[in-house]
Amino acid sequence: MGTTTLSEAYRDHPLHLRHIIPLDFGSTPTVPESHVWPHSDGFSSADISGDLPVVDMRDPDAAELMGRACETWGAFQLMGHGIPMKLIEEVELEARRLFGLPAEQKLKALRSPGGATGYGVARITPFFTKYMWHEGFTIMGSPIDHARELWPHGYQQFCETMESYQKQMKLLADDVMRIMLKSLNISEQELSWLANKNLNQYHTTTAPCTALQLNSYPSCPDPNRAMGLAPHTDTFLLTVLHQTAHIDGLQISKEAGPTGSTWVPVRPANGALVVNVGDLFQILSNGRFTSVVHRVVVNQTRRQRFSVAYFYGPPADFAVSPLLSSGQQDQVVVPRYRSVTVKEYVGIKAKNLDKALSLIKI
Repeated sequence: MGTTTLSEAYRDHPLHLRHIIPLDFGSTPTVPESHVWPHSDGFSSADISGDLPVVDMRDPDAAELMGRACETWGAFQLMGHGIPMKLIEEVELEARRLFGLPAEQKLKALRSPGGATGYGVARITPFFTKYMWHEGFTIMGSPIDHARELWPHGYQQFCETMESYQKQMKLLADDVMRIMLKSLNISEQELSWLANKNLNQYHTTTAPCTALQLNSYPSCPDPNRAMGLAPHTDTFLLTVLHQTAHIDGLQISKEAGPTGSTWVPVRPANGALVVNVGDLFQILSNGRFTSVVHRVVVNQTRRQRFSVAYFYGPPADFAVSPLLSSGQQDQVVVPRYRSVTVKEYVGIKAKNLDKALSLIKI
């Protein structure tokens, strides 16, 4: 099979321009009807079982703690991750610089209808009748082409910062992935692309699919009527998220007994990154880990909020299927999902946002 990139996977499912161009939030004194969400969506939240678990990577019991968090919450806050706070602050500073540009300038880096990178609204936009109070910028590898459009004579700092952050995130995601596999008693040798620990030996066919997403949730004149990011699950194996300190917004859906589910706020812990399970890890774990439904509400402080999400998945041609733990080799374990390549699953989800996992269930 020939080399497949994530960009090619998205190119097969182009979007209409109306589902790409963000609102000019800076010149919008009121929330337009196109961005007003019905109150029935219930923006309220409640703490039901304490806060999201916090796991320190240096803890000898990190694997067990991560596994428990992924089974019960589908997410956890990660401490001891080794990413320098200075680098995280520089990434947020560059994101502020980007989203602070005039609207007409940002549109010079607009994501193309069949593109995967650049400036635009969330890819989940076409599945909803209302637009979200959000603008984003997607990076895969070097952002130099789009950065040159934004800053013809001052793009180097942005590019160097984003490339450095992606390299650090890649190493961290590899390590988190290995620990999470350990919690399932699954050998990393089962995943050829992960077993190769030498970054310099990656080939295009074996390199993981990754993307960096810069998010801006602008100040909103009427937060109770808008939605930052509608409920969804992430597609890949896992997402590593940095969010602005002291500004709430991210919420995850948690089962609350017979009454159904409720939204639990994920308050930024000092120095922590949020790790959440994606669809492909739910498949890989045969449903033991839950791909968590999450959303972003517009914060009541009317302050602009930023987040930086790193999406991590297998190579696009890799076939993802449930893996047996070392203790299950002699047991009869029924796979709950059929095998699916990353590219195929991206295509399924591009057409069926909230039904993709159910469509590959056995």
